Amino acid sequence: MPGGDGTGPCGRGPGSGWGRGPCGRGMRRGCGFGYGAMGRGMGMMPRALSPEEEKAGLQQLKESLENEVKQIQKRLEELK
Repeated sequence: MPGGDGTGPCGRGPGSGWGRGPCGRGMRRGCGFGYGAMGRGMGMMPRALSPEEEKAGLQQLKESLENEVKQIQKRLEELK
């Protein structure tokens, strides 16, 4: 969860992201494809993303992945 503030990577709360963090145990799900909580059997059909929504989601994912890489690099430096 970015920043550890409880908002999740999409601002939809815990369980709305990719599940890559310590709580997700590597189970991928969530907003990476624009579904969020609605794409996990909540009784709502996912809708197609507009190009603007897809672009915003991909930008957010890119920033999240870049942050993960920085954290990994930092930890590798600490272990040297």
